[in-house]
Amino acid sequence: MRVEGRLADGRPVRVELDGPRIAAVTELRTAPDVLVLPGLVDVQVNGYGGHDVNADDLSPGDVADLVRELWRHGTTTLCPTIITAPEDRIVRNLRVIAAAREADPLVRHAIPAVHVEGPYLAPEDGPRGAHDTDHLRDPDLDEFGRWQEAGGGLVKIVTLAPERAGAAGYIAELARRDVIVSIGHTAAAPADIARAVAAGARLSTHLGNGAHAVIRRHPNYIWAQLAEDRLTASFIADGHHLPADTFTAMLRAKGIDRALLVSDSVTLAGCAPGDYTTPVGGRITVCADGRVTLPGGELLAGSGSSLIECVAWAVARTEVDLGTAMRLAAANPARLLGTDRGRVEPGAPADLIVTTPDLSILRTFVNGVPVHDA
Repeated sequence: MRVEGRLADGRPVRVELDGPRIAAVTELRTAPDVLVLPGLVDVQVNGYGGHDVNADDLSPGDVADLVRELWRHGTTTLCPTIITAPEDRIVRNLRVIAAAREADPLVRHAIPAVHVEGPYLAPEDGPRGAHDTDHLRDPDLDEFGRWQEAGGGLVKIVTLAPERAGAAGYIAELARRDVIVSIGHTAAAPADIARAVAAGARLSTHLGNGAHAVIRRHPNYIWAQLAEDRLTASFIADGHHLPADTFTAMLRAKGIDRALLVSDSVTLAGCAPGDYTTPVGGRITVCADGRVTLPGGELLAGSGSSLIECVAWAVARTEVDLGTAMRLAAANPARLLGTDRGRVEPGAPADLIVTTPDLSILRTFVNGVPVHDA
């Protein structure tokens, strides 16, 4: 199978697929006016288009439907993200995700890992975000063991607030097991951040969000994470979570190699404006501009954007060019997960998207299989 178009750097090419791998990338004199890009890798997906991985009645079919919906939007690899909830719901939904992977090889390829965001988060308004305060608790290694048993070892990322009791020991043990511990939804002192990093924390979850509306100018937990080179940072570049100047400054501080984009999309992402009720946050408002908020205020309740929309916003509104944006949304998160995805090179996995110049998705290939054609 062959695909022709321009790479992110503008070179016209023909990309030849041989089963699940890219066999060759040949430069051409001319090519169709489309972009051939690596499939996007999103390590924080709560849901999209009415599909919710935190739903009480989640089924394997729901998980597969979410994966297929995201293929239409250019995301070929995702980490379903289970958030703060009673343990029995977390365990149940991990089992469901594992069952969905078992039932379909392409779904299994698309979901290499699960991200659990919480329940070990700060209880204060602001840092807590839309997480249910009734189910916040301190880190528990026995509970983590039950998660891994339920999901067959799928949990690869855990977001926590490092100021919670027992966090340092928990982080050290998860790091020993090669699980990525991420700092997020925290009100931590800089010393707590330093202890977490020393214990093995490697990531900051949607840095600049899940925070107080007003914080001490310095020191604070945002500066401490920005300055720590051992932490990679994820950013929600949807135009609502971070203004363009804030995103630009944070990205410059962190550096391209230590940054990645996530959607943090929720079940109502892609849905019509209006008021809804969901398992996460209860009553939620989808605004006309795509923001997803708790009713009656400006507090965000996740993102209403897909990852390709975040890429498009970053390219249009900041100094980030398309090649850099693709590193942030494909190569860097793929590397974080320990995979070789996120590249258009011979030998790389054949996870590709073909888009218009303005990044509308035309075709999607997953593991060499055409899964979407607009």
